[in-house]
Formats: sequence, C-alpha cells, structure tokens
Amino acid sequence: MRVGTGLVGEARLAALEAECARLVPLGAVHVRTLYDGNDACIPMLDIEGNEFCID
Repeated sequence: MRVGTGLVGEARLAALEAECARLVPLGAVHVRTLYDGNDACIPMLDIEGNEFCID
C-alpha cells in the first residue's frame, strides 16, 4: 500500500503511522516499524494473517 509518496524522513514516517493507526481498528495488526532515518516501511497483517506493507 503506497502512502507516503514524495515524502521523506519524519514526514514520511508520520504519514505511514497515521495510516497504520487507521487500519488497526479495522482488524490489521502492526508487526513492526522499519525506519532508517530517511526511508520507512510498516509491515502489517490483515485479518486473515496475510502480510502486507505500508510504504
């Protein structure tokens, strides 16, 4: 799922975290947050246990 297109650093991370917060009440599970200071990705699980990544 593409969320932070064109964003970098803290702005990108904030956009991804906002989308993660929106998906959790819908049944998604936040696995972890991968952030290296410039790029970010949040792997998650859907309600059937399938992994997807917000990036």
